[in-house]
Amino acid sequence: MRRVFLLIAAVSLSFASNSFVLNSECKKCHETIYKEFMSAQHANSTIFKDKIHAAVWAKHPKNKKMKKYGCAKCHTPAANDIDKLSKKGVAYLPDKNNPTQNDGISCAYCHRIESIKHGKMLNSNIISKEPKKYFGNLQDHIKSPFHKIDTGNKNFKNGNVCIGCHSHKKNKFNLNVCSTNIKNELDKANCVSCHMPKVKGSVSNLRETKTHAFHGFPGLHIHSNMLSKYVDIELLREIDDFWISINNKSSHALTLHPLRVMKLEVSVKRGGKVIKLPSKIFLRALGRDGKPTPPWLATEIIKNTSIKANEKRSIKYNFHLQKGDEVKVVLGYYLVNPKLIKKLGLENDEKAKKFHILKEESFKI
Repeated sequence: MRRVFLLIAAVSLSFASNSFVLNSECKKCHETIYKEFMSAQHANSTIFKDKIHAAVWAKHPKNKKMKKYGCAKCHTPAANDIDKLSKKGVAYLPDKNNPTQNDGISCAYCHRIESIKHGKMLNSNIISKEPKKYFGNLQDHIKSPFHKIDTGNKNFKNGNVCIGCHSHKKNKFNLNVCSTNIKNELDKANCVSCHMPKVKGSVSNLRETKTHAFHGFPGLHIHSNMLSKYVDIELLREIDDFWISINNKSSHALTLHPLRVMKLEVSVKRGGKVIKLPSKIFLRALGRDGKPTPPWLATEIIKNTSIKANEKRSIKYNFHLQKGDEVKVVLGYYLVNPKLIKKLGLENDEKAKKFHILKEESFKI
């Protein structure tokens, strides 16, 4: 009987250690942070909330042939049935009625990342076995009545806890599909300095603070205006032409996902007339035998014009500027390559089709 009791207790403990508090529970004490988080892509990473992710997944062979979801590890890591979702060879699809799957990359999941295991194909997050032991950076904190607070985690101190998910992802052909950190170049970088800047507002209702780390996670999906300061645009005028320079001051390429396309638009206002100059496209295209393919079929990078980390890219325009001209420069992006909108069935998705502006400048000659 004692053995049976111990076995039940062990199973219960194991289940408890792998379950995560729902995001809605965090709202009770962290109202400001919760509101920010719910606008972020982390909270909207599931196929039920992210139409672009859902559209790509609908085309994936695992979905069509195996009825198997292959993205749970990163897109719904806090699901209480993550083992079934992630287990290879088992037909098991996401359930929109499961609240733990709808939480996306949840608050509790991120704050329980104890360490990061580096892998060849992708990295893995090692989760704390204590369900209510949360890691963070706020040194001057009060004792929470709801969870433990551990400020000794090196990954949180370094601000690079993100690389458990955002380091790299290789496909079965050993091609790096999406990466910020393939050579571990960001292991000592501080991701949160750009993507979780300090903003006004209290950390919680239990203790008043003037500022807190922004939990809206600025990126290309949302709050991209908060990242524009990491890109400079300059104009250099010559006798018969001029140059536009884009200075990427971040520690990774401006676009990372293979679906993204960045575009530079330049126009000259002369008198009452606007002269549009040829646009410049920046992208990273995957394919096989020189032709574009979906990421899961790609064996090579067939084109890469993306603006790399700490790169200053200069584009020449064969156009003679005159005194009084006004040059308008717009650097923006599409979340989905316009050429793929129809193939993915996203014709009615305004977010996918929209040209999002990252930075714009005007220069008076």
